[in-house]
Amino acid sequence: MVYPQAPLTRIQTYLTGYFKILEKLRLVLLGFGVVGQSFVKLLLSHSADLFNDYGIKPKVVACADNGGIVTSNQGLDLDRLLSVKKKKKSVIHYGSSESSSILDVIENMDAEVVIELTPTNIKDGEPGKTHIVTAMKSGKNVITVNKGPLALEFPSLVELADYNRIAFKFSGTVGGGTPILEFAKRCLKGDRILSFEGILNGTTNYILSKMFEGLNFSQALQDASEKGYAEKDPTLDIDGYDAVAKLVIASNLVMNMKSTMSDVKRTGIRNVQASDVTKERKKGNAIKLIATCDGKNLTVEPKAISTKDPICVDGILNAITFTCQHSGHQTIIGKGAGGMETASSILRDLIDIRNIIRS
Repeated sequence: MVYPQAPLTRIQTYLTGYFKILEKLRLVLLGFGVVGQSFVKLLLSHSADLFNDYGIKPKVVACADNGGIVTSNQGLDLDRLLSVKKKKKSVIHYGSSESSSILDVIENMDAEVVIELTPTNIKDGEPGKTHIVTAMKSGKNVITVNKGPLALEFPSLVELADYNRIAFKFSGTVGGGTPILEFAKRCLKGDRILSFEGILNGTTNYILSKMFEGLNFSQALQDASEKGYAEKDPTLDIDGYDAVAKLVIASNLVMNMKSTMSDVKRTGIRNVQASDVTKERKKGNAIKLIATCDGKNLTVEPKAISTKDPICVDGILNAITFTCQHSGHQTIIGKGAGGMETASSILRDLIDIRNIIRS
C-alpha cells in the first residue's frame, strides 16, 4: 500500500516551526560564580545530548557578574567566557562590554529565559528579587537557585509569574541537585502530603556529624571551614536561616501554605554541646537540625532522632521524609549543595521550560 506524501508546504511549515523552537532558548545568565560556571560547563559537555534527546540548542546571549555584563545576539562563546572568567576574574574582559544596566538588558534583550544566580540575601532579597520581577514583567521565563526572593515573597512572585503567563522554576533552591521539590510534586501526585521533615542544610549536618564522632562545636566548625563546607561568615547556616528559607519554599510549593520566613520558629546549632551529643549517642540517637512542616506550623531546630531513622544521614547530605495519606512515609536523600549538583537542577528546569514552550 502506498501512502500519499504530505504536501511540501506542510513539511516546510513543520520544519520552520521546529527550528524556531530550537532558537527559542536564548539565555540571560545573571551571576557567574561557581554555580553559573558549572552550568555553562554542563551546556558544553551535554550539547549533543540536549539536541539529540530534547531538540534544543541553548545559547547564552548575556552574562553578568560583579564586574559587569557582556552580550551577544548570536550567543557568547562559552569556552571563551569560562577562560576569561578564570584568567581575569570577570566576564567584562570578554570583549565589548554592555554599557546598559543589567535591568535594561533583562528588559530589552531578545531572550526566552533569565537564569538568576546572584548570592542569596535573606534580608531584602536583592538584587535577585528585582532581577526576577523585571524578567517576569518583560515576559521572560525565569529559573533561579536564589533562595532569598522566594523565602521572603514566594506567594507574590508565583502570582506575578502566573499573571504574566511565564514559567517560574526554582528546583535548585531546596536540595541543590537532589530533586526534592519535584519528588513531592510529581512522584507523589495523586496522594495527599500531610507533613514533612528533614535535614535541609548540609553545612550544619556536617558539623553535627563531626560532633557525633567526638569533636566539639568549635572544632567541627573549623573542620567544615577548612574543607570549604562553611562560609567565612557561617551565620546563615549555623543559626538556621538557610534551612528556614528552604523550609518556607518547600511549604509553599508542597503544602500551599503561603508562608514567609517570619512564620518559622527557628533555633540554630550554636548552643549544641558535645555533652548533649554524647548523651544522645548513648541512647542510639543523633542530634540533627530538623526542618518540620505539619501543614500549620513551621519549625527549624536541633532535635534528637534515632540513628535508624532514614533521615539520619551524615556529612553534607540532605534528607527529607514526606508523610502521605495513602503511601505512608517516603524519603529522598542526596547532596544538598555543590556547583555541578546545583547546575544540574538548572538544566532540569531548562528542559521543563523547553517542554512548556513547545507545547
